[in-house]
Amino acid sequence: MDITCFSADDGGFESQIYGNPVCKTPNLDALASKSMIFKNAFTSVSSCSPSRSSILTGLPQHQNGMYGLHQDVHHFNSFDKVKSLSQILTKKNIYSGIIGKKHVGPENVYPFDFAYTEETDSINQVGRNITRIKELVHKFFSTLNESQSFFLYVAFHDPHRCGHTNPEYGEFCEKFGNGEEGMGIIPDWKPQYYKPEDVIVPYFIPDTPISRRDIAAQYTTLSRLDQGIGLVLKKLKEFGHDNDTLVIYTSDNGIPFPSGRTNLYDPGMAEPFLLHLPEQNYSQISKTMVSLLDIVPTILDWLNIEYPDFKLNGIPVKLSGKSLLHESSFKNEAVFASHNLHEVTMYYPMRVDLLNRTAERIETHWYKNLSNYYYRDQWELFDLEKDPHETHNVANNSSYSSIFTALKKLLIDWQIETNDPWICSPSGVLENKGRFKSNPQCLSLFNGT
Repeated sequence: MDITCFSADDGGFESQIYGNPVCKTPNLDALASKSMIFKNAFTSVSSCSPSRSSILTGLPQHQNGMYGLHQDVHHFNSFDKVKSLSQILTKKNIYSGIIGKKHVGPENVYPFDFAYTEETDSINQVGRNITRIKELVHKFFSTLNESQSFFLYVAFHDPHRCGHTNPEYGEFCEKFGNGEEGMGIIPDWKPQYYKPEDVIVPYFIPDTPISRRDIAAQYTTLSRLDQGIGLVLKKLKEFGHDNDTLVIYTSDNGIPFPSGRTNLYDPGMAEPFLLHLPEQNYSQISKTMVSLLDIVPTILDWLNIEYPDFKLNGIPVKLSGKSLLHESSFKNEAVFASHNLHEVTMYYPMRVDLLNRTAERIETHWYKNLSNYYYRDQWELFDLEKDPHETHNVANNSSYSSIFTALKKLLIDWQIETNDPWICSPSGVLENKGRFKSNPQCLSLFNGT
């Protein structure tokens, strides 16, 4: 009864599994051929550290405390009393390992028995160098007691952008390890290159030469991730675990383009999600709405482990996600997401090409303009059957008033259930201490002066 969980970094639907015939991902395709393919999976927050904390705790970021990025000056951490998956499993004598991007803290909340991450190594070496990843997976299994179950979390850094940190390797680190002069070499990687004119530009990305070059580079790094998954799965088989391991593949958030990562629109929330059960040799497609918050309850269910009793900030904690092992009887009335910060400054850079074209009133080749991208209504409701690109807000449309009211109630109920400190935002502040302890209230920020 073992688990291997793969996570892409800013990964999307660039594979034949999800209808993209250009980007070649044969190893993911092979995994999908014997997996449940979820067509409506969503992250609970479209930002790296917050999403990874939610994946590893089963709790939304506003509940576990990881409100923004973990690294450098941002320095966000989950609450000290949070019970993460690795912590729960370690106490049950299940060997836990992480290879690649961790990006969460503190260490006492997210302990792993075996860890090679950005905290111990270069993130490119443990997150993009698939030969190094293969060797670390071999080391993990070599240190595993044969009688122990395991949880192995392989968190790739591909296809995350790297032009801001390592511009010498290209915008998406597509040159890293490709054998060119100064780029190093990854022995197990056979780079797959794409022509900008051949890529598929999603509706939410401006169709410009710059965008096409970016997407072509993104495809190349996805091929590296795909080949890395193939190497890890071969190691599973080599060590005799291919028929006893639950395998999950997903991503932390949407791709790094406008309306993608850091947005709670569909391009920022929708995620690939594959679930393979041991000895399953056929594919299934599920249109059930699922959340990355369902990963923890699924793994605990697989291992027959109960979620521990504990409190955060005086409130008992319960998982809002559900196990996906019973998909045939599984139904989510809704999935939820909450987003507070990315960087601590809440700075969201846009591509200069788009900014210049908008300022000069030149055709942007984009489905939005900067005004409606930056300045959004407090409440937004989109009818995805009629408006799949989410361009017409119907929250104030009387024809949708009953749906809007029902969904608003579901959202507020979830905020209460998960102890959301922003439940009164933006017009009020939650007071739940002192004389308000037994009767929490939203106090208005508008005092009439």
